[in-house]
Amino acid sequence: METKELFEKAVKDSESLSVRPSNDTLLQLYALYKQATEGDNLKEAPENPFDFVKKAKHEAWLSLTGKSTDESMKEYIQLVEKLKG
Repeated sequence: METKELFEKAVKDSESLSVRPSNDTLLQLYALYKQATEGDNLKEAPENPFDFVKKAKHEAWLSLTGKSTDESMKEYIQLVEKLKG
């Protein structure tokens, strides 16, 4: 299978994990997904400084700036496989 197909399968698999991942792992999955599907985060930081969830997501995605789509997909696949056990 190609990386894109494996990535799409991993996205589906991530929706049916038997155990809910930690918040840090969920942030990592989110950031890798966004980097793989949209590229670098060019969006403005959230305006509300007390919206900690949006801020954390924004910063997690921003931390992956420069990582290629292919590399992001591969890391996402590896992380989901690890979570599946």
